[in-house]
Amino acid sequence: MAASIERYNKRRLISSYFSVVLSISLVLFLLGLLGVLLFNANRLANHFKEQIPLTVYFKNVATEKEMEEVQKYLDTASFTKETQFVSKAEAAEKYKAEIGEDFMQFLGYNPLQNSIDLFIKYEFVSKEKLAEISTTLLSYKGVGEVNYDEPLVSLLTENVRKIGFWLLGLSAVFFLIVVLLINSSLRLAIYSKRFVIKTMQMVGATKSFIRRPFIWQGVKLGILGALVAICILAGMLFYIDKSFPELQLLDETLVLVVLALGVMTGGVLITWLSTFFATQRFLNLKTDDLYY
Repeated sequence: MAASIERYNKRRLISSYFSVVLSISLVLFLLGLLGVLLFNANRLANHFKEQIPLTVYFKNVATEKEMEEVQKYLDTASFTKETQFVSKAEAAEKYKAEIGEDFMQFLGYNPLQNSIDLFIKYEFVSKEKLAEISTTLLSYKGVGEVNYDEPLVSLLTENVRKIGFWLLGLSAVFFLIVVLLINSSLRLAIYSKRFVIKTMQMVGATKSFIRRPFIWQGVKLGILGALVAICILAGMLFYIDKSFPELQLLDETLVLVVLALGVMTGGVLITWLSTFFATQRFLNLKTDDLYY
C-alpha cells in the first residue's frame, strides 16, 4: 500500500515538473520570438525599403552613349544596390503579358521607353535623399523622367517607427506576463511540498538550507525549459530562413547568440527568483495556515 502511494506521488511530482517545464518553454519561446521580431524589425524594414524601385525613363531620342553614361553612373554610385536595364521591347512584352493582349497592334508602334529600374540601399531610402538622387539623374541629357512611389516611402518610414515603438511596449508587457506565468507554475509545484518545508523548519533546519534544494530544482527546470524554447526557436528560424532566404535571419550570428543567452538567462533568473519567493512564503506561514 505504501509503495503504491509512493509511486502515485512520484508520478504526480513528475507530471507537475513536466507541466512546469512545458509552461516555461512555451512562454520563453514566445518571449524569444518577440526578441527575434525586435532584433530584426529594422532588418525587415530595410529589406522592404530596398524592394522599392526608382525607375529612370530615357527620352525616345536618347542615344546609346547617353544611356550607357547613366548606367555607368548608377553602377558606381554609393546608393546603388542593384540596377536592371529594361529595353522598350522587354517593357512591351511585360505589358502585353499583364493585360493579356497585344496593344501595339492597335497603336502601330511601341509607346514605351527604355528604362533602368534602380534599387537603392536602405540608408538612402528617404524622401529627401530620393529627391536628391532624382534631381541628379534628371540633369543627364538622355533622361526624360524619374519615378518612384513617394507615398509608399513615406508610409513605410512612418510605420517602421510606429512598429518599433509598439514592439518595445509589447516586449515589456509580455516579459511581465512571462514572469507571472512561470512564478505561478513554480508556486504550484512548491505548494505540494509545503508540509515537507514546514517539517524541515520544525526540526531545526535553517531557511537557507531548506530553500537551497528547491531553488536548485527550479533553476534546473528553468534551464531545461530554456533549452526546449531555444530548440523550438532555432527550428522555426531555420524553416523561415529556408522559405524566405532574402530575409537573411541567420546571417547575424552575434544577434542569435545574444538571443539564445538572453532566453537562457531569463529562464534561470526568473525561476531562481520565483522559487526563492515561493519557498520564502511557505517558510513564513504558520502551521495552521498550510491547510488553506
